[in-house]
Amino acid sequence: MRQYIANRGDTVSRIAALHGLTPEHVIQGNPWVGRQSYLYPGQVLFLPSSPRKRYAVQEGDTPERITSLFNVNLEDLEKLNPGVTSGRCCTPGKILVIPPPIPDRVVFLRGEYGPADVESDIDSLLVQYPFIQAATIGTSVLGKPLHVLKIGNGTRHLHVNAALHANEWLTSPCLMSFIEEYAAAYAEGLEWNGHNPEVWFQNWTLWVVPMANPDGVELVQEGVLPDHPFYDDLMRWNGGRSSFRHWKANIRGVDLGDQFPAHWEEERERRGVRQPSPRDYSGPEPLSEPEAAALAALAEEAPGEAAVSLHSQGGEIYWNYRGYEPPESRELAAQLAVASSYRAVELTGSDAGYKDWFIQTFRKPGFTVELGIGKNPLPLADFEDMALETGLILATLLSNVK
Repeated sequence: MRQYIANRGDTVSRIAALHGLTPEHVIQGNPWVGRQSYLYPGQVLFLPSSPRKRYAVQEGDTPERITSLFNVNLEDLEKLNPGVTSGRCCTPGKILVIPPPIPDRVVFLRGEYGPADVESDIDSLLVQYPFIQAATIGTSVLGKPLHVLKIGNGTRHLHVNAALHANEWLTSPCLMSFIEEYAAAYAEGLEWNGHNPEVWFQNWTLWVVPMANPDGVELVQEGVLPDHPFYDDLMRWNGGRSSFRHWKANIRGVDLGDQFPAHWEEERERRGVRQPSPRDYSGPEPLSEPEAAALAALAEEAPGEAAVSLHSQGGEIYWNYRGYEPPESRELAAQLAVASSYRAVELTGSDAGYKDWFIQTFRKPGFTVELGIGKNPLPLADFEDMALETGLILATLLSNVK
């Protein structure tokens, strides 16, 4: 057993990923963790030794062959097996400890995916793919940057955002994963699941806001400590509960999914929530929150041919809004449904969403996509499937040449 002292921002999943463990390993050594909503700085955890792969050296093996076989770093192999690189410890039958494999991609889960992961992955993607452009479109209530990525130089613009709702944060790495795969395929001149990214790049400019509600995401993932500027308010709005895993709103208790000026007053009356809350409070007025206002300003600055807002969960695609949608929206939604195996749903009785505002304002196709199926926050194990479904939906739109 090793001791580990929790730091601000640590979660069970993040600690487990850092030490090559599973969350179950961490909980097994610290049963109290399973009864506590969050970790707090200074708490001491006991971590079991990380289970390592072993390998028996075969005839003809070299250190380079072994690193290639397991996709590991030679320096890491040497650290765990001193002398292996000199050949002295690479004799047939020798048992070697194999380090963790080198990640073959920038975007992957190291536990919960939060604002710091977005920033780190953006920095890495910009180095690897200089044709991606990055900027900020504003800041959140607490001053976190609202990042936007731009890829492609086409005359048609597609706007996509994720994690507008805090506990739907798994949509962020799904969107970031598609950006990486798009960029990699374009850079190498390869197809992506039967689509041609070079055509995307020439015809479309893709604008991506990967995490529209960073304050809320951090709250859901890490909880709140007494030194937080909104601590007293948040605890009151949350009914005194210490867990915020059900929280959808931003840090001021405003549901960003009900913030847009598309029959906002009617949605406010329908919801009937008149004060800050974990969900469904539409705020004092449309676009009162900097996160929603920034998304609207971006779409107005670069009017799009289409827009997608990624949410979870339900495996559904909403495509209409009060008859404002253009005729092609229905057929496009059907195509997206076929590509993703989701259901295209004609929705009524809902207003003030990003998709609603986009359709009403620009009379162009807009879609709300409910990724995955289950209970928010969806489990990390769903990431790979949801990321592929995200990509298939966006690829279908980008391949549309009508």
